[in-house]
Order: sequence, then C-alpha cells, then structure tokens
Amino acid sequence: MDNFKVIIVEDVPLELKGTEGIFRNDIPEATIIGNAESETTYWRLIKKEQPDLVLLDLGLGGSTTVGVEICRQTKELYPNVKVLIFTGEILNEKLWVDVLDAGADGICLKSGELLTRGDVASVMGGKRLVFNQPILEKVIERFKRSVSSQLLHQEALVDYEIDEYDERFLRHLALGFTKEQITNLRGMPFGVKSLEKRQNELVQKLFPDGNNGMSVNATRLVVRALELRIIDIDNLMPDEE
Repeated sequence: MDNFKVIIVEDVPLELKGTEGIFRNDIPEATIIGNAESETTYWRLIKKEQPDLVLLDLGLGGSTTVGVEICRQTKELYPNVKVLIFTGEILNEKLWVDVLDAGADGICLKSGELLTRGDVASVMGGKRLVFNQPILEKVIERFKRSVSSQLLHQEALVDYEIDEYDERFLRHLALGFTKEQITNLRGMPFGVKSLEKRQNELVQKLFPDGNNGMSVNATRLVVRALELRIIDIDNLMPDEE
C-alpha cells in the first residue's frame, strides 16, 4: 500500500484516540492531516488540503444525516477522494443504504474486529463496497433470507398450480385494486366475471379443506396467499396500467 493522506471525522474524543492508534500501529502508510469533530471543521480541513481518504463517522453531534450529506458532497466535489464509513450505527440499516447511495466506498461497523489494515488497503486499492466482518454477517444473513423466500415463493407457485394471471390477480387484490381496476391492467385479458370465476378457483386451490365452514372473501384469500408465499409482502408492486 502506497503512502496516503487521511482526514478522520469523529466527534467522540475517546473513539478518535482509538482510531488514531489503529492507523499509528497498523497502517503506517497513512498520514493523518486533520481530525474533524464537526461538519464545519471538516470542510475547512478538506479545502485546505485534499486527502486521499476520509474516514467518516456518521453520528456527528447527535445527527446521523450530517454524515450522509458529508459523504454525498465529498464525492460530488472531490470524486477521487475515497470515503470509508466507520460508524457505531450498528442497527440503523436504512442509514447504511443512504450512505452507500451517497457514494461511500465501504462501511466498517464499530463492533467486533473494528477497522483493519485490510479494509483500508482494499479501499485505497480501488475496491468498492468494502465491509468489515460485522456488517458482512448482517448482509449475508439478509441475502440468505431473501434467497430462501424466493425459493419458497417459486415452490408455492408450482405446488398450488398458480399461473402468471393468478399471481397478478392476487398481488393487485393485496394492493387494494378492485376487480374493475385489475381488468384495465395492460396484458390482463379478463373481464370482471372471469376474475370472479378465477377467484373462486383460487379459493378451492388454497382452501382445499374449506375454511372451517366460513366463506372466503377477497381479503381472506389474499392473507392465505401471503401465508403460503404465493405473493411476497416485500415485493408488492403494481403492474403498469
């Protein structure tokens, strides 16, 4: 790893001391050209001397959005500067998405192994989406759940003999569409009477043993489709009309 200059953005003195120690002991190629405890200080430092890397904490002065905006503006004004997030926001997954959208080169959570030489070397080497072990574990967990959900969805379509029109019909019922509105969807070649017939057929498929003697309306049918993973609550998007 070549020598490089870094600005550390951190407003907690004890954590700043620890981060400086990581650079001093593990990453001697780094020269810390400034520490910023606030947005104002940061912009004054970067205008004075441009770094190669900004190590950015997101929680400045009790605000998490400040860090996201610092990242976004840094990438817009200094596109060659690497921005590595080093944050204690270990539960705020929405914040991770926001800062990645803002152009961050990676995220390291302040838990577990913390910041490593390998993380910094990867960013400085031009690698994007650099994550340390704690966040990788969370990403992999979400990935596995997503794949499992997709597999269950595909299996349910086969097991219950659900075709494309059944899925679209159920999905739009779940979104609150009326049968009249569903008939107006592009590529939906059915009238209201045909959809009513299709709904009755779906009731028979999804409630083969009946519903404890109770009738099944559209709402109960949609709930059953969600329970069986025939439609995915996380992907309820309407088709183009």
